[in-house]
Order: sequence, then C-alpha cells, then structure tokens
Amino acid sequence: MLYSKIEGEGKPLLILHGFLGMSDNWKTLGTQFAAGGFQVHILDLRNHGRSFHSDIFTYEAMVQDVFEYCQANNLDKVDIIGHSMGGKTAMFFAAKHPEKVNKLIVADIAPKYYKQHHQDILAGLNAVDFSVKPSRNDVEAILAAYISDFGTRQFLMKNLYWLEPGQLAFRFNLPVFNTNLEAIGKELDVNLVFNNPTLFIRGGASRYILDSDFENIKQHFPNSNIETIPNVGHWLHAENPKMFYELSIDFLKK
Repeated sequence: MLYSKIEGEGKPLLILHGFLGMSDNWKTLGTQFAAGGFQVHILDLRNHGRSFHSDIFTYEAMVQDVFEYCQANNLDKVDIIGHSMGGKTAMFFAAKHPEKVNKLIVADIAPKYYKQHHQDILAGLNAVDFSVKPSRNDVEAILAAYISDFGTRQFLMKNLYWLEPGQLAFRFNLPVFNTNLEAIGKELDVNLVFNNPTLFIRGGASRYILDSDFENIKQHFPNSNIETIPNVGHWLHAENPKMFYELSIDFLKK
C-alpha cells in the first residue's frame, strides 16, 4: 500500500508528486487545502518517498496503486492534483477510472510523449557513493558538479535520510530509475478521454506545456481549461504557491 499523509475533513483530494519528489514537497499546500475544506491525501508514489520499492515502474502500475489506495481507504470519488510525473499518473487514472474522479488538476505536464531529459540529474545521483559514508555536504558537492541549479539540488537533497547512524541514503529507488527512465515520458493512448472538469496549470517560464499542445490536451480532456502562472518554471507550485493555491481552490470549489 502506498504511504500517505492525510489531513483535514471533507471531500477527498489526492495529491501526486513528480519524479524524484515525495509527499513532503506538498506539505504546506496540503495543509492549505485541508483548511479549505478537503480531506487531503498526499501520496508517495511507488519507488519514491516512504512507499515501497518495486522493479516494475510504469504508469499502469502507478494507476493501479492509486486505485488500490482509494479502495483501501473507502474513497468512492476524489479530486486529484498531480504535478509532472504525478500529473501524468493522474491523467491516466482519470481516463481509465472516470467514475472515481470528480475534478482533475494537472500541473505543468501535457498528455504528449516527452523525450528523456533527466540524464544530468541521474548522472549526479549515481556519482554519489554511499559506501564511503559521505556527509550531507559531501553529497551536495557531488551533485553540484552535475547540476548547476541550486533549487534542483535542494529538491533532490530532500530525499536524503539516515538509513542508520552515520549512513545516508536516498529514499527513491535509483537503480530502477536507471533502467526504466523511458517509461516516465510515455504519452496518453489516443483513445483515453476524461470528460469531467479539468484544469491544466503551467509555468510561464517552463517549456513542458507549449501553446502547440493545447489541441492535444483538448482531445483528451475536452472539458478543460489552461491557466499560466507567469515567471515560474516547472516547480510552479513551489515558486508561486499563493497563485497555485488560488487557481486550484477556485476550480475545486466551483
């Protein structure tokens, strides 16, 4: 069963993080949505955070995980927010189980195929040799040689934890990512359609959702709108959480 953090009372709202993320990334926004009248379930997807590790890493498997989570927690109908890989998982889930989803919010990802582009990040993560028992500062210095963006490094560093005294490790399943990375870019099958209200929120400085993607989005999500948060990149919910929350809560409360 997937690990989750549950907060608040009201309509169930699932939040699905992106690749190499975890539920902790959504802690502050989750509390806001709980205060807004939702029972918030922030999940750790398989091979991430505190959830189980598996050699199987596909959207089909992640959709089944979310379905089984809903069944186990007696969640008949939910709203879903998904970012990046979590947004693609949410799209697949909503299209395959439309009876389970009231409203869908997709953050900075389109239904299209994405060519793999995490090579530098994976190279940095694979360069960390935990057998020599590096400190947190040592790990960050290694990552800095591969990843110039400070924010990205801090995002990745949140995955560090003490496996035992003096021994750090990453929470995510790096060996499986090394062999299954192409699966993250998979597009929605042409016949998958979700007709309920859907909101796409993109970062104005991000290249993940282009104007040229609007037609494809409408084909899969005919009852959708697209909003842009200006001057933010792919981690739009972290860069401008206020506007992200306002757009989301207005949509969910309609």
